[in-house]
Amino acid sequence: MQRQKLLNESKAVRWLVLVLVSSLMFSTYYFQDFFSPLRDLMESDLGINSEEFGRIIGLTTIANMFGMIIIGGIILDKWGIRLAGLAFGGLATLGAAITALASMGVFGDDKSTVLTFMIIGRILFGSGLEVVCVVATRTIVKWFKGYELALAMAINMGFGRLGSALAIAISLDIAGLKVSPAVVFAAALIGISLIFFVIYMFFDIKLDKQVKANKAADLARKDVELAAGAVMEKEEAADEDFKFADLVKLVTNKSFIYIALLCVAFYSAVFPFIQYAPDLLVNKFGFSYYLPEGAAVVVAGSEALGSSLVYVIIFIFALSVTLIPNGMKTTSGKRLSLITILAVFAVIVYLVRDTLGIWLHNGPKTASLIPLGTIIFTPIFGSYVDRKGKAASLMILGSLLLIFAHLSLSIFQSKFLAYGGLLSLGIAFSLVPAAMWPSVAKIVPENRLGTAYATMFTVQNWGLGAFFWGIGALLYKVNPAVVSAIAETRERLLATGLTGGEVADQIKVLQLEGTLPYYDYTWPILMLVVCGVISIFLAFKLRQADKEQGYGLELPSNG
Repeated sequence: MQRQKLLNESKAVRWLVLVLVSSLMFSTYYFQDFFSPLRDLMESDLGINSEEFGRIIGLTTIANMFGMIIIGGIILDKWGIRLAGLAFGGLATLGAAITALASMGVFGDDKSTVLTFMIIGRILFGSGLEVVCVVATRTIVKWFKGYELALAMAINMGFGRLGSALAIAISLDIAGLKVSPAVVFAAALIGISLIFFVIYMFFDIKLDKQVKANKAADLARKDVELAAGAVMEKEEAADEDFKFADLVKLVTNKSFIYIALLCVAFYSAVFPFIQYAPDLLVNKFGFSYYLPEGAAVVVAGSEALGSSLVYVIIFIFALSVTLIPNGMKTTSGKRLSLITILAVFAVIVYLVRDTLGIWLHNGPKTASLIPLGTIIFTPIFGSYVDRKGKAASLMILGSLLLIFAHLSLSIFQSKFLAYGGLLSLGIAFSLVPAAMWPSVAKIVPENRLGTAYATMFTVQNWGLGAFFWGIGALLYKVNPAVVSAIAETRERLLATGLTGGEVADQIKVLQLEGTLPYYDYTWPILMLVVCGVISIFLAFKLRQADKEQGYGLELPSNG
């Protein structure tokens, strides 16, 4: 029997699979973050204040806080990638659909009903979200282990960050003066990505058949009887079954404990901040929510499509910086290709410099620097980890940048430092994940990666749930006069017969005139500095543990 060439041995097929699977990352991250620039509009259009906004975002994680991801990881290890992806991708799609219908008033148009069903939808979405991320990560390990694993993981995360960046940048353009159009669009993206995952399943079925056929060929070459081969396959299958002892062994491994806690501390300082960043920039640094007329990039009559095109071009540039030089065989070829790419991008930036300058005074567009930084830097750092290693050291550096970012955005009033803080946060958001996730694959056996990633996502959600809600609740607590003034103004304007969207517009005018106050974000953001300090401590402990246990976190992935 001849050994077949496996599908994942083909570079073209590997990267096609990466795109199909990463579409789920793109859409779920988009849906996770699209509310970010709508916080102010939700208050003026739907009457949902900062604490209630925090509740909607925070309760997204509630099922995962109580073990849904671990259950999903066990299901992934037992059912396999295809069934688990279809089941939890479908759950996320259902939750997104309910959230969209709630925003349209299908279940009732009073605030209490809208709030309740939006929370239900977000809980269902969140129940599928994290397992979908685990499925995507596990899929990439399956297709890229032994090849460009860290780079592939970085690009997969880049798709997720592209989703976040677009969500922050264009949701307000799609919404206009009402929240519902933005919610419906975000929900539709998840449905489309689920179709892409179904397409991927056909490739996965073919790969599994090839692997099975090659195993049979290997047995035949070794003159092993079919009966003995069948017994061996049963024994191997039994070894793959989940055992509770595996989970115990996992959570008592100190390297895994440190990297899991680092995951909690780091992401608790990033993801919750992203939800409030546009509103922070508007309220603290005087940025705008809407672009002035003529400043938007319009494609086919759509500002949202124009903005999307800008971010897709940046994403392509980021991938080109990493992939094209890596494909060159000579050092001179690598340098020339990199210089050419950077020169082309510099020319494009110069041509749109005036528009870019206006965008950098807009809250949602500027806040998108956070995921935008990861789009550019995550593939670069992922490739560096593949070639050079130093994963634990990069996590320490990323944590230092995290502290600088939140100090810049909380204590100081300088716009220059605000830009620096956002860019630093974007770089940190690239460094740590690019080093962290491939490191888990070194610490944990491949057949238990589903459970390992699920465990990490579970403990991460405890931190996310606390800070998603905590920032909104603290913002509400330390700004009683602002909350009261906006609520009274909203009620007064609604009583005159204005719609929710028209009220939102009027409240903005009153704030610009100085009649209505802005929110003070100093304390809510300052508390995130503590997460950075904890992250540095855990990264140091991880590097020490790796020296003792010898997982090779500081060594190259493909060397």
